[in-house]
Amino acid sequence: MKIFENELFFVEVEKSEIPWLKIFTCKPYKELSECDDATRITILEAMLKIEKEMISYYNPKKVNIAMFGNYVPHVHIHVMARFEEDSYFPEPMWGKKQREANLKLPDFTTFVEKVKNIL
Repeated sequence: MKIFENELFFVEVEKSEIPWLKIFTCKPYKELSECDDATRITILEAMLKIEKEMISYYNPKKVNIAMFGNYVPHVHIHVMARFEEDSYFPEPMWGKKQREANLKLPDFTTFVEKVKNIL
C-alpha cells in the first residue's frame, strides 16, 4: 500500500507484525550510486525522517534499515521498528522465527499519518 509519493520517491507499507515502511525511487535505478544527487539526498533524508518518527512514536529496541534489492532490483530502503517481543528479534525479519509475537503497539494508522505529514 502506497502512503506517499512525489516526483522523486514513494513510500509503501510492508505488511508485517512490526512497523515497516519501504522507500522506493520513482525512476527504476538499480543501485544507489546510479541515482542523481537530488534523488539520493531526498530518499536518504526521508529515511532519516521516518527513522526519527519511528523512534519517537514507537520507542523500539532498535530501528533496522536495509537495502538489498536482490529480488527487486530497484533502489528501495526498508525501515523497520524492532522490538524484543517481535517474532524474529534479534534475527532480521528475513531470518529464523524465534517466538510468537507479543506486541502491544500504538496505532499504525496514526503513525502513517505522522509520516505523511513530515514528508
